[in-house]
Amino acid sequence: MDPENDTARMLAVAVEEALTGLAEGGIPIGAALFGPDGELLGRGHNRRVQDGDPSMHAETAAFRDAGRLRGYRRTVMVTTLSPCWYCSGLVRQFGIGRVVIGEARTFSGGHDWLAEHGVRITLLDDPECVRMMSGFIAAQPELWFEDIGE
Repeated sequence: MDPENDTARMLAVAVEEALTGLAEGGIPIGAALFGPDGELLGRGHNRRVQDGDPSMHAETAAFRDAGRLRGYRRTVMVTTLSPCWYCSGLVRQFGIGRVVIGEARTFSGGHDWLAEHGVRITLLDDPECVRMMSGFIAAQPELWFEDIGE
């Protein structure tokens, strides 16, 4: 399996989730959790607006969708946007070994902190992810700033 093509395939799942969230009137952030062999374990998108639940971030939704696992060290969390401190805490708490990030231009969360604590970080700087978030922030700044707590 070509890791570069596999990364693109995994990011495509997260982007699809982000677009679903946007179509539902929510924040366009998507995530997916993959096993060490590339198997999709869980997927989700930010549902804070749709569910009225401030804790339903994309990474949380993907993690919950995956269900209980014996261990998470060999899993990969793929997210369209740099994980916030809440989601970075989830990665650390459960020992997820790798995080693939679509972009960190529009928001830079806790990924440097994760790297300092042994999580393998892959920052893609994906143009589609940057365009999606930039467009959303420009169109709905009040909703975005509410989401990130400003």
